Amino acid sequence: MVDSLPSLAFLGAGSMGGAILHGVVASGVPVEGGIVATNRSREKADALASLDGVTSVALEENPAGNTDAAASARILLVGVKPAMVPDLLREIAPSLRDDAIVVSLAAGVTLDTFAAGLGEGVRVIRSMPNTPATVGRAVTGLAAGAAADADDMALVRALFETVGAVIEVPESQIDPLSTVSGSGPAYVFLLIEELAKAAQGMGFSDADARLMAEQTFIGAAALLEASGEEPAELRRRVTSPKGTTERAVAVMQEAGLDEMFARATAAALARANELATGS
Repeated sequence: MVDSLPSLAFLGAGSMGGAILHGVVASGVPVEGGIVATNRSREKADALASLDGVTSVALEENPAGNTDAAASARILLVGVKPAMVPDLLREIAPSLRDDAIVVSLAAGVTLDTFAAGLGEGVRVIRSMPNTPATVGRAVTGLAAGAAADADDMALVRALFETVGAVIEVPESQIDPLSTVSGSGPAYVFLLIEELAKAAQGMGFSDADARLMAEQTFIGAAALLEASGEEPAELRRRVTSPKGTTERAVAVMQEAGLDEMFARATAAALARANELATGS
């Protein structure tokens, strides 16, 4: 982990921006020059005001908050809704520092859109993190724009490594990555929900069902991480021949679990493509 980070600005510290912001603060890595976070409402700004080292700005009270942040921060993370990105880029473009690195958190917004709004020479990196950043266990994909060099990429990588693992990919792989790691936490939560419901259907209390389902997933993930083994190998070890687990897994495979995940990720990718075209 890096010793320190340069000044940061989160322009739109909503769900994803807020997750990264909380993760960076929780990491304890010093941010030289501090952190500025902007949100439209005072209510949203107040939710971040107690974070150590963060200046939280309500744009309804300070309309110049984004441009002020752009003028001071070395790394700007753009976390507004995708439809709002072009207007924000035009707003901040005249205020950017010469050494500024602009990082996109916006799903479906291309590097070309950033270049059109900021100018071809501005260093832009497109990112796709996920919400476990809040607890320091994110997976983040990074794709560099034409003006971003290796040093820029290394600095932004170091930022995201304070909240988890990082994968560098070409931009063409950012949207596919989002269907796995970006949306993936929702898939896991859904599986936990359904396993808990199955336990409830067998007579367990809501609390016990939730405990069993949640801790089974948490424990299995911890075992996978600690063992260094392939998931398929650990599954084989749990699945005794002609045993109960083997029969249960067979039901899932017969139901087309592999096809279901392929269809789900394809649907997510189609939606990402729609977002990129503004639909």
